Amino acid sequence: MISRTLWSIWAWFALAVTMIVMTPVIAITRLVTMPFDPGAYQAGRMFRRVAVIHQKLNPLWTFTVSGHVPDDPRRPYMVVSNHESFVDMLLISHVPMEMKWLSKSEFFKIPFVGWAMWMVGDIKLHRGDKKSGVQALQECRDRLDKRVSVMIFPEGTRSKTGALQEFRTGAFRVAIQAGVPILPIAVLGSRDALIKHDWRFGRSHAEVRVLEPISIEGLTKHDVPDLTEQARSAIATALDEMRAERGLPPVAHDVPAADAE
Repeated sequence: MISRTLWSIWAWFALAVTMIVMTPVIAITRLVTMPFDPGAYQAGRMFRRVAVIHQKLNPLWTFTVSGHVPDDPRRPYMVVSNHESFVDMLLISHVPMEMKWLSKSEFFKIPFVGWAMWMVGDIKLHRGDKKSGVQALQECRDRLDKRVSVMIFPEGTRSKTGALQEFRTGAFRVAIQAGVPILPIAVLGSRDALIKHDWRFGRSHAEVRVLEPISIEGLTKHDVPDLTEQARSAIATALDEMRAERGLPPVAHDVPAADAE
């Protein structure tokens, strides 16, 4: 039997080769479609295919998509999700719609990966820099105006226990300003796919569940706290259901602070 270490070496190699091969394809797609696709939707879809290809080459992982995937992928949504692992980005990329990711600046420094993120219009965030945070939210609004969804982890960082942390309100403020619905999604199982402090991949059956959109019609900035909690509650409920379906014990989700940002 092949060990997890050997499978992990293969899987990292496969990811690197797939990314190297796909980067020029992404660049060509962006150049060809630029005149009629200002939001880089097609180039972005090509980039997310890297995750789909890699999962098929990695025998340690099985990823599934469930729930209510939007019928019109070009209708923009503010997509929000809980955050279990770095692998969440690979898992959520299996949802058949393009989303521009709000990602920490370190990812943009990775060869090939960072170049592709720049080409497709993903959004850079320097953690701890308030000016960068303001600029990032402005760029989120720009992508939404170009009819492309935006993906944000409102917890800000990965949960250590699987329990939901406080949700920051930036994504929900932008959604109301841009007039786009919230699309909550829940991920479960990605924590096992890449165990913390271990370079090796783990065996994982991870699932991303797309929930019902939340309308922002008629809402104002004064409704941001309630909208934030509505999305958080929907994700918490979905996670509880997903854990029950797997026979996993429930977790006690943290109560969000009233002044969460």
